[in-house]
Amino acid sequence: MKFILFTALFFCSAISTAQTKHDSIKQKNLQEVVVIGRKPTVESKADRTVFNVANSSVLSGNTTWEVLRMTPLVSIDNNDVIRAEGESVTVYINDRKSIFSGKELKEYLQTVPAENLMKIEVITSPSAKYETAGEVINIVLKKLLNEGVKGSLTFNNSQNAKNSQYSNLNINYHKGNFTQSISGSYSDNTRLSKSESENFIYNERSLTKISTESTELGKSPSFSTAAELELNEKNTIGLISEFAQNNRNSFASAFGTVYADGNLQNFYSQEQNLSGYNRNLGNNIFYKYYDKEKNKILDLNAGFNYDSNSDTNDHILNRSNTLIPSGNRIMANNENREYYLKADYSQPLGKSESQLEFGGKIDFRNNVIPYGYFSLSDNSFVYDGNRSNNFHYSENLNSVYMNFSKTYFQKLETRIGLRYEYIYYKIRQDVGGIERTDSYGTFLPNLLLKYTFSENYNLSATYNHNLWRPWYSEFNPFLLPNDDGTFYRGNLELQPNPSDRIGVKLGLFKKYFVSANYSFTDRDYWDSYFTEDGKTISMPVNFNGKSERYSFNLHTNQTFLKNKLNINLNFGLTYSDNSDFNKRNDLEIQSYFTNLNGSSNISYTNLFNKDININAWVGVFTQNNGNTFNNKPNVFHNMSATKIFKKLGLETTLRLVNPFAKLKFDNTTYAPIGTFRNRSQLDYHGISVSIVKRFGNQKVKENTKTDVEKESGGGKN
Repeated sequence: MKFILFTALFFCSAISTAQTKHDSIKQKNLQEVVVIGRKPTVESKADRTVFNVANSSVLSGNTTWEVLRMTPLVSIDNNDVIRAEGESVTVYINDRKSIFSGKELKEYLQTVPAENLMKIEVITSPSAKYETAGEVINIVLKKLLNEGVKGSLTFNNSQNAKNSQYSNLNINYHKGNFTQSISGSYSDNTRLSKSESENFIYNERSLTKISTESTELGKSPSFSTAAELELNEKNTIGLISEFAQNNRNSFASAFGTVYADGNLQNFYSQEQNLSGYNRNLGNNIFYKYYDKEKNKILDLNAGFNYDSNSDTNDHILNRSNTLIPSGNRIMANNENREYYLKADYSQPLGKSESQLEFGGKIDFRNNVIPYGYFSLSDNSFVYDGNRSNNFHYSENLNSVYMNFSKTYFQKLETRIGLRYEYIYYKIRQDVGGIERTDSYGTFLPNLLLKYTFSENYNLSATYNHNLWRPWYSEFNPFLLPNDDGTFYRGNLELQPNPSDRIGVKLGLFKKYFVSANYSFTDRDYWDSYFTEDGKTISMPVNFNGKSERYSFNLHTNQTFLKNKLNINLNFGLTYSDNSDFNKRNDLEIQSYFTNLNGSSNISYTNLFNKDININAWVGVFTQNNGNTFNNKPNVFHNMSATKIFKKLGLETTLRLVNPFAKLKFDNTTYAPIGTFRNRSQLDYHGISVSIVKRFGNQKVKENTKTDVEKESGGGKN
């Protein structure tokens, strides 16, 4: 409670500081200078890599999710987990932490047309301002500023294994000091997937082979609105609301065979049928104070986020050693609520090239996950009160931070930051009266140094201490059936994962960038496997032991033919030493391994002077993490051609997705009891056609009011 009061008092003092007048400061009228230039597609800064996609052919016919997949340094695995340079990430949208995560984030970004994108920032060394346990991806959307009404209408049809449709309407109104933007979309998607699993248990010498085919149908409406009113040249208020819903149905058929010492023991088949929806709602009201002359910024935010999940999931299992089928129905109606108050303030110090930034946040969460369990009996589902359960998770996370940036000799840029977080959380399961309460405080320091030798040479160094906390659902001990006949449950005793990262980056001629990083941790948590009552169960568990990672990255961005041809190349190599990690956890896995990531994006603008833009992208990634290894690299590729009809305000795009090979993943997870291999083939291939109709004046500007931290202490080119 003392910490909450302290943070609340801090908010009040920040407002007072921001509004303080200094009459002694003289003002000078300077003539405005406008410099017009085109940014390179990819910029490499000391703490981030910026993918400038505004007005790029990369956007044509894509959603934000697909452009994110093409972003340098970013990789996405078959479970839709986003990583940057192999590290876990937190996603921000317009410098605000996204209300979405996991598959909900994917579904939301698939409803945001890429036409709305200004840039995507991959922040590999976040300052203390960011609420993150690792790296940050900041998705920056366009902001239209011209008077009147303008917008766009998008239609997309994709033919993969099945047909899918997507449409979106964006409207922006700007008049005087008031701006209102509205976006609505609807998608109707059908996705097919196939997977094969091989689960080998050491002591039983048993091998289970499972083949699964699944179909997922999703109908997803979404709506967002943002209103901003400039009270005067220094004060602005606004409201942001986001809503997304995914109505889904999925069907899966699995067939498994069990062998012992190579001899067939039994086999089974399972049918799964799920129907339900998940719903997300976010509201954020904000106040901004911005003094351009004194470069002071105060940003206050208060918000409420709500997400719910309602599912009915049936599983019917037939085994060869019994004539009576077994099965269950699990009904879920999860509700999660978050309330927060956040303040950020920055200002220069004196006449020196220094900047002070500080802030804090009060955050409360209340999550409830009720599961109703029904057992199959005489071809009908009967409620089982002994196996039904309610899971409760409540959390209070308070934080304060400070960043200090200063430039010495006009060559050495520095930034030092410290963040302190204090968390109190309570976990409770109704069945069995299981309960856990815990609290702890954590200091998270970071440091950035950048020295510019000349216009063509600069060198930067960074350090970050991170703490990755488990997601609330990873604590839930309720046993959930998977589609393939195995099970999953959370872990009440899960502990957070601390890590440290040191990096250096060399910039040459503003076109070539070489970086090297070293990171290590003494504890991590990953999914492991257990057997219990004849069931194979996956569960997140803590693995103690030192794990070290060394990485090397090379990037260049080149333009040719009067900037019409743009070529971007990225290459990364990561070497990991898990010898201590493997030894302490009894993992029969190689102690040293290498990860490869590389991508190339080629675009040509105004081909034959006929307003035709073409784009091609290919990415190759291996994703060895913790106790899971890739058996073969993951390869993505796509190409597109866009024809622009300027007089009509129309754009049409033909896009080929993975036309030469279907998207496949192949990995093996090692656990103390055995190995678990999964090969999956996703329905991410085919052809799509998009039509975009624009109306109004499409003049845009970047969001710059909160960019003080970015453009100081290593944020410059």
